[in-house]
Amino acid sequence: MPQITLENRASITVAGPEAEDFLQAIITTDLPSVDSGEAWPGALLTPQGKIMFEFLISRADDGFVIETDAASGDAFAKRLVLYRLRAKVTIVRLEATAVTVCWDTPAPTDAARDMRFAKAGVDLFRISGSAGGIDVANYTALRIAHGISGGAEDGDATDFFPHDLLLDRNGGLNFKKGCYVGQEVVSRMQHRSTARRRIVTVAAESALPASGTTILAGGKDIGTLRTVEGNAGLAVVRIDKAGDAMASGVAITSDDVVVSLALPAWSGVEFPVASDEAAS
Repeated sequence: MPQITLENRASITVAGPEAEDFLQAIITTDLPSVDSGEAWPGALLTPQGKIMFEFLISRADDGFVIETDAASGDAFAKRLVLYRLRAKVTIVRLEATAVTVCWDTPAPTDAARDMRFAKAGVDLFRISGSAGGIDVANYTALRIAHGISGGAEDGDATDFFPHDLLLDRNGGLNFKKGCYVGQEVVSRMQHRSTARRRIVTVAAESALPASGTTILAGGKDIGTLRTVEGNAGLAVVRIDKAGDAMASGVAITSDDVVVSLALPAWSGVEFPVASDEAAS
């Protein structure tokens, strides 16, 4: 039973009689779908539809707990206060930062099931506080193997739309919940099928170059490595360009290392090729 403590996390509570209505109107997650004991992905977007903050959200006794990366915690809390206006909610940035994750085990007491991993068929649970080891590489390898975006754990996410990080597929983005910040843009992307960047798993015969290295197809930029662990990693790429390259037998490389790309099976997304584009 792997049990690993993540030290770079931040928790924000949003409590009060109007907590659910307040959050439902500004974030991408559909809160009525969030049951007790579950941690759902989501994002607070800019009006232009790009990710401002990515997070996990779970129910608490009098509202919700939002888990995000430590570097964003204060700014996220301040942004929520800015949106609060006259809503009857209290927003508190908690001092504790550590979260422990465990998998291949029955649900521990007071744990929340990470619904990103549930989509991939993995029972992974999150518990507030330090209760595990520090070999974070095992957790990173698990995320990579299943194509699970870690938001800021993979680097700056503010250049991405929710579709880019598969929030439309992992439960973090809902198209029936009504209005929220940035909703018009992401809904247009969905209905027009214009999402072309996606998170993919990357594999190589040798060690991959560092996070942030460009991925090339036929010498042309198609994306960037996000997180690397040995010869495996996560990247966000133009799947239309990657699909064309693979269909044509063009090598895909990163810093001269030949790589192979795969979309997470749980996502249901496939690499398009030129004939698919013409037919759409």
